[in-house]
Order: sequence, then C-alpha cells, then structure tokens
Amino acid sequence: MRIVLIAPLLLALAACGSNLLRVTPSDPEERANDRFLNDTQTRTTLGEALRARRNQEQIVQVNRYIWAASLQVLDFLPIQSVDPFTGVIVTGFGTPPGGGRAYRATVLIQDPSLDARSLNVALQTRNGAAGAATVRAIEDAILTRARQLRVADNRL
Repeated sequence: MRIVLIAPLLLALAACGSNLLRVTPSDPEERANDRFLNDTQTRTTLGEALRARRNQEQIVQVNRYIWAASLQVLDFLPIQSVDPFTGVIVTGFGTPPGGGRAYRATVLIQDPSLDARSLNVALQTRNGAAGAATVRAIEDAILTRARQLRVADNRL
C-alpha cells in the first residue's frame, strides 16, 4: 500500500526536479549571456560536417617535372614513402655510385612552378646533417634534370 502512495509522489517530484535544481542568474548580464550560449549551441548534421571538412582540406599542387627528376636523381636511395598529394618523398640510407658515404634524403615539392623555391631537400648522413654544398649540388641536379624533362616534353 505504501508503494502505491509513494510512487505518484516520486513521479511528481521527478517531473519538477529539473526546474528545482536550475539556478537562474539574478544579474541581467548573466541572463543575456545564458541566452546567447543557448542560441549558439546548434546541432551539426553529418553532411555539414563533411562539407566543412572538404573545404578545410587543401591539396598541394606538385610540379611533375621536379617530381620525376627527384625520383631519377635519387634513384640510388631506397624509397621509404612517397606522397604525391603533399609532395613528399622520403628515402632510406643508400650510397651514391662511386661514393663511400651513405645518405638519406627527404624531398618536399611545394609549388606547381618549375622554380628553385618549389624544391626543398634535406640530406642526412649516418653522423648527422650533410654539408650545405652537398645539399645544394643535389638540388641543382634535380632542377637541371627537371628542366631537361620539360624541354623533352615540349618537343613531343
């Protein structure tokens, strides 16, 4: 019998409970902030989230001649990863023909123009970073080969 009397009281109390525990701000500025926060909390649909993500993604355009020339000039190095969408080539250690020191290279091609600013090469030895003259020689070889590829492509 007691359960029958207590159950409706608990249900009535539970229905009112959310309003009993809610503290309303007394300051008008706080009430305005509360309304602003409630208005800005909107739901996002899956389609809106995917469209927003698609707009944030940016594909880097890579110069195809510099890309091909990099792979040709550094063909003595084993390739670890290649990403044509970001313009990154990462190689493992390898020894150039006629050389005695092992090198590892990371190439970044960040522009579609056939320009020296489009190419960044990081070269390492097993003991640390390679000399600036060596890096410059590799960059020059890649750019020279890229120009040769472009000239050969225009003849077709």
